[in-house]
Amino acid sequence: MDAVVPWAALLAVIEPHYPKAGRRGRQPMPMETMLRIYFMQQWYALSDPAMEDALYEIESMRRFARLDLADDAMPDETTILNFRHLLEQHGLTSQMMNVINEVLTDKGLLLKGGTMVDATIIHAPPSTKNQARQRDPDMHQTKKGKQWYFGMKIHVGADVNSGLAHTVSVTPANASDISQLPHLLREDDRAVFGDKGYVNNDLKRTARKAGVFWGVSLKASKPHPLSAANKRFNHKMSSIRARVEHVFRVIKRQFGYTKVRYKGIAKNAAQVFSLIGLTNLYLARRALMN
Repeated sequence: MDAVVPWAALLAVIEPHYPKAGRRGRQPMPMETMLRIYFMQQWYALSDPAMEDALYEIESMRRFARLDLADDAMPDETTILNFRHLLEQHGLTSQMMNVINEVLTDKGLLLKGGTMVDATIIHAPPSTKNQARQRDPDMHQTKKGKQWYFGMKIHVGADVNSGLAHTVSVTPANASDISQLPHLLREDDRAVFGDKGYVNNDLKRTARKAGVFWGVSLKASKPHPLSAANKRFNHKMSSIRARVEHVFRVIKRQFGYTKVRYKGIAKNAAQVFSLIGLTNLYLARRALMN
């Protein structure tokens, strides 16, 4: 990942907002060091205290952060937290995701023409055994199949050719998938692929009038069961949009992001934007290395 992350472009996004060296008092840590530490937190699902401990205990992490235990001061958990707050307050993680996608577009890895849409639930603590004696008011519960879930939902629009995510939105878990569809499409998309959660006849007619291919799986009903042709269509559409699942696989299995770490949608959305950008780099790493 060190070789594929566009460090210079990302640092340029942060630099206008980062404390300047040379002022009185404690000098800020090097900006690149803090960004590298922040990315390691995303890759290994580490809290601020756990990241501080890891820097003392794991030599390879210090080396990646360009720190030397004998010569450099290690950032404490408060310094790590303040850097994260800086990114959140200025909306820098979404900007960094866009910069990463611009780099991928320039290299011909993020193409235009069609979008696959999907969503996944990220769990939040449902317990009320806390100081406020309440759940996070920004999170909500939803039913999927016969199972209830409490948390938020990540909605992704991914390029149909590369499988890389180009657009992301984060909502409470009870927001319907179809409500986010207009936000996940690009103006020049000529095809849309989604599962049954995106069935909408009005949008389907609008898309067809605009010459956009509507590749959303058909949904059966009691008076109108699916015909053999309908089932073949669903199978073909499913095989095309299956690549969007790779984005969620990397986020949840590779990076271990299955539960929210912070309270509120805004802070967690900031982390999601970082994770999506890093996921795109991970999925495209072999092409970027060549």
